[in-house]
Amino acid sequence: MKALILAAGKGTRVRPITQTIPKPMIPIVNKPVMETLVDLLRSNGVYEIMVNTSYLSREIEHYFRDGSRFGVDMAYSFEGRLENNELIDEPLGSAGAMQKIQEHSGFFDETFVVLCGDAFIDIDLNLLLRKHRQKGALATIALTQVASEDVSNYGVVVTDDSGKILEFQEKPTTEEARSNTINTGIYIFEPEVLNHIPKGQVFDIGGELFPSLVASGASIYGFDLPMQWLDIGKLSDYHKVTQMALNGSIRGFKMPGRKVSPGVWCGINVSGDLEKCNIIPPVYIGGSVTLEEGCTLVGPVMIGQGSVVESDAYIENSTVFEHTRIGSTAEVKNTMICGDYAVDASGCVLDLEKMGIDWAVSDARRAPESISYDQQQFLNLIDVWTETEREEVSYSRVID
Repeated sequence: MKALILAAGKGTRVRPITQTIPKPMIPIVNKPVMETLVDLLRSNGVYEIMVNTSYLSREIEHYFRDGSRFGVDMAYSFEGRLENNELIDEPLGSAGAMQKIQEHSGFFDETFVVLCGDAFIDIDLNLLLRKHRQKGALATIALTQVASEDVSNYGVVVTDDSGKILEFQEKPTTEEARSNTINTGIYIFEPEVLNHIPKGQVFDIGGELFPSLVASGASIYGFDLPMQWLDIGKLSDYHKVTQMALNGSIRGFKMPGRKVSPGVWCGINVSGDLEKCNIIPPVYIGGSVTLEEGCTLVGPVMIGQGSVVESDAYIENSTVFEHTRIGSTAEVKNTMICGDYAVDASGCVLDLEKMGIDWAVSDARRAPESISYDQQQFLNLIDVWTETEREEVSYSRVID
């Protein structure tokens, strides 16, 4: 098989992370989610991979290049144009992307797989391929089930007992949904499917191609196979997936760095004496991080490369992106720190600069700023309020 990874979207529901990082490049403990997809394809014997790009395309193309260091061949189909030395995004939709590639070279000349570039997937693609061929299908979708209250986030699929798809519902309300079986964005197609996609226009797989195939009576099937599928559709999903990776709950996910003690992994060039820090695993500390004596990390915690955690800083159940300074006065709990923004576990976004607390959490590449007398008085009050809670949390985690 050949493959297409869909990577052109803006990822608006995952902002502010995607203001500077394309969604497929969002790291799961320092490894871009799209890299896990390349690993999956290679392990299933798929070595020729196309990627459609548009938004922040250079970030993706410069990281993966020709794919040789990942053991595959990769090339890109850019959707947009250059104007006044600026790349203008003009995404064609997931199905339109397929048609553009086909018109360019006829790349899809055999059965091929299509994956959305924003989910961690552990599935036997060859088993899905066998199901596809047994049915003589034009298109086959990997399905999964979600809680009824979550169906409005996905494309809902209705099948008969043989797996043939009878109906699609794109993000229905809970009351309207005719099942809780959803489209995972994992597809196997025959090249003839391109005959059903109009040329030169925006066209979507889930919202347009599949409904038209069902309406025409085409052979399109869906199967709920054993797999782990972790969608990163919104900020709270990303927080959950990162915590799962740190806790060892993602099948086949290998922690980067080296294991320096039970549940603690480090990259290279880390500065600091870990024995003089308060560390409760699981914790990942990226390369070139500085940990000052007396800081506290209560896992699951990820500290991105080049970050600085100052003495007395407290971080619990949180993800800190690269080049972040967590000041000695800061307490970060159940939060993602990404540039100038803090995002809590529910997905609520706080602008640190607008809130006037960027002196406590800032870019590690800037010289640290001195704290004013009023700011220190404010922090002294916070310390009084939180000291008891902090001791209780640390004690309970040690006992566990």
